[in-house]
Amino acid sequence: MKIIIATGNAGKMKEIKSIFNNSDYEVVSMKEEGISADVDENGATFEENALIKAREIAKLSGHIVLADDSGLEVDALNKEPGIYSARYMGEDTPYSVKNASLIARLDGVEFEKRTARFVCAVAAVYPDGKELVVRETMEGYIGYEEKGKNGFGYDPIFYLKEFDKTSAEISLEEKNEISHRGKAFRAIKKLMEEM
Repeated sequence: MKIIIATGNAGKMKEIKSIFNNSDYEVVSMKEEGISADVDENGATFEENALIKAREIAKLSGHIVLADDSGLEVDALNKEPGIYSARYMGEDTPYSVKNASLIARLDGVEFEKRTARFVCAVAAVYPDGKELVVRETMEGYIGYEEKGKNGFGYDPIFYLKEFDKTSAEISLEEKNEISHRGKAFRAIKKLMEEM
């Protein structure tokens, strides 16, 4: 059975394909399926945005579609950037600039109060209209500088106490075990297999 992943992000695609590696599903990207759509994610939550995206691509494709919405919540900044994580400071702004801004905004905030989490909501929409939604998180802290080359986005400033490293310094395998996206896609895969 084919599943279309509603993303254009190559890093994300690689993570998701490795999770569905030993399943009965053939996992393909929108690009591989020849689908191009600019979906207006105007929901108020990660869950709403994931469903908006999955429904739209399911209409266009006629296949099962998985879509996620994920982002970073920084507690000391009122859970910003939240659902605006990708658009924070403008979509074309490099993450090095976004990361530097978050670090600057936390200047003087003691380490224990720099708590943050990556959130990922994944929606599965079936051709018959059936829908599933899950939400998972990865808890951590905002570091004081960028470290590591393994991740993307906010990974280089997201410090994981249990590893004493940022999420950009751990391996892809380690990250998939604990990441918000890894946990959410494993949870949705389990729900789909139980249907």
